[in-house]
Amino acid sequence: MSARRPAPPEVDPQASVFERDFLPGSPTGLRNRFYRLLFHHDTPAERNFDLALIATIVASVVIVLLDSEPSIKARWHQALLVAEWVFTILFTIEYGLRLWAVRRPLRYATSFFGVIDLLAILPSYLSLLIAGSQYLLVIRVLRLLRIFRILKLVQYSSEAGVLITALMRSRRKIAVFVCTVVTIVIIFGALMYVIEGPAHGFTSIPTGMYWAVVTMGTVGFGDISPGTPVGRFITSILILIGYSIIAVPTGIYTAELASTLRPKRRQVRCPECALTDHEQEAWHCRRCGHSLPAETREG
Repeated sequence: MSARRPAPPEVDPQASVFERDFLPGSPTGLRNRFYRLLFHHDTPAERNFDLALIATIVASVVIVLLDSEPSIKARWHQALLVAEWVFTILFTIEYGLRLWAVRRPLRYATSFFGVIDLLAILPSYLSLLIAGSQYLLVIRVLRLLRIFRILKLVQYSSEAGVLITALMRSRRKIAVFVCTVVTIVIIFGALMYVIEGPAHGFTSIPTGMYWAVVTMGTVGFGDISPGTPVGRFITSILILIGYSIIAVPTGIYTAELASTLRPKRRQVRCPECALTDHEQEAWHCRRCGHSLPAETREG
């Protein structure tokens, strides 16, 4: 009889979400050892590998940044190019090992970290066809997001969820605000096109809209500026409008965030004093101390 294949590893109920989604391709042997080295952070060897990986990512990003500086590129371009390809080859080997070590390579390749790993090496190979695309390698800095898993900071994702929830709850109000701003930009852009005209740089309504966005954002690049008294008066009004509304989305989001962080309340009538507002986990009325109905305590 032929030897049985080793049974696939069982899913540890205490494992992280990442470990449950991407199981090792083999429960034993070299493939499993590489899996633990690449995806786990428990033993000193695994942590040292993660630290070395982070240092390599940072070094590769620094190389790309230095290569974009003309004075450095003129003197060290060849050495920087060689270093860049060395890092690319190392990351390519690491990406291939990750695909080989997991049970479902395609699932990992289409995951968030898998896509980031691919994008970290793709620009170098694209540079062989498209000049300059190697500078997109700065996307490798996204691989530093792994530090959240390495340092066991995934628990903070719930706090990030609170921020996202507040943003989603305020999306309609912010959408109304954005529509209002766009309307103001169109109106003032058209006004300046009519009042100032091409003589002062307002060659079209879209150009006037660009000026309105820059002016209302209180940036004021100065590349386009009004030359007539009426145009300057309208500019002053638009600057004041910009100061008035610039804090509106912040206020909307802050209000929703405060509402999200506020402890949830339960509306149930107290049999003794008829008070209806109580804490969600309350067992007794906060006014008279009378026991609340059983369904309130059970949630």
